[in-house]
Amino acid sequence: MKKYVITIVLLCFLSILFVARKDLYRIYLENFYFSKNSITLGEKNQFYRDENFEFVQQTSSFIPKTRKDILNIYYTIINAGKKTFHFYCPKSYKNCIDDVKEIANDQTLLSHINNFVHPFNGFKNIATEYDQYGEVTISIEYTYDQEKIKAISLEKNRIEQAIWTNNMNTQEKILKAHDYIIHHTHYDKERTQNDEIKYDSDTAYGALIEGYALCGGYTDAMALFLEDLGIKNNKISSENHVWNALELNHQWYHLDLTWDDPIMSDGSEVIEHHFFLITTRELKSIQDPEHDYQQDIYLEVS
Repeated sequence: MKKYVITIVLLCFLSILFVARKDLYRIYLENFYFSKNSITLGEKNQFYRDENFEFVQQTSSFIPKTRKDILNIYYTIINAGKKTFHFYCPKSYKNCIDDVKEIANDQTLLSHINNFVHPFNGFKNIATEYDQYGEVTISIEYTYDQEKIKAISLEKNRIEQAIWTNNMNTQEKILKAHDYIIHHTHYDKERTQNDEIKYDSDTAYGALIEGYALCGGYTDAMALFLEDLGIKNNKISSENHVWNALELNHQWYHLDLTWDDPIMSDGSEVIEHHFFLITTRELKSIQDPEHDYQQDIYLEVS
């Protein structure tokens, strides 16, 4: 009888321990492991931008307390060129995993975050996993591989040496890059009209190497020149379009190479400047639905 009672007590204790193991392990993680082994970003790649924006900022804290903290963690990880990264949801942040799930499943939101990083750190695919203990793992596949980065960089440097001179000011250099890209790039209408994928036209490789681009290709190519000029910039995307935004002389402007490279009915090549360094007021006055964007995300130009 005594052995039977002891066995029951032991089984009850083990059952309680089994049920509570998740909370006990999280308490251990939060109060012991992470207090002694702080999560750090580690090494950043060469395309890291030391920039903060209204919507997302860099962070050094990888145990979030709010949804905004999670957004900043995603931005920081992508901006640093990380392929995988782990962070932790503390028990005190009761909705943390739910917020992670919501952000991870919102591809539009992740694409907006992607618009604030260097083009070569832009992701092609991003996946998020989480476990019952609050650990979150982000895995990233980047759009540009090393071979294409090398080819694009060599061509970009060649172009800059050909079109820029020391006596030009920054705006003149932006104009030269704008005109060069448009003059040497065709809009990839076969891809949009017939769904034929012959070129990497949604990237800077298509624009600068192959000579064919969609709006993403024009925008990435232009962003690379803006980076070399030391200009704070980001991409802006609406539902079906993307273009550049940049800060020049403490003023933010829009720059849309796609719309400055119209397809003429007679096949002739035309360079326009209707969307060259225009203010948000000027952009809105055009009343084009393709340029309707979320102003609560792109606050610098709103």
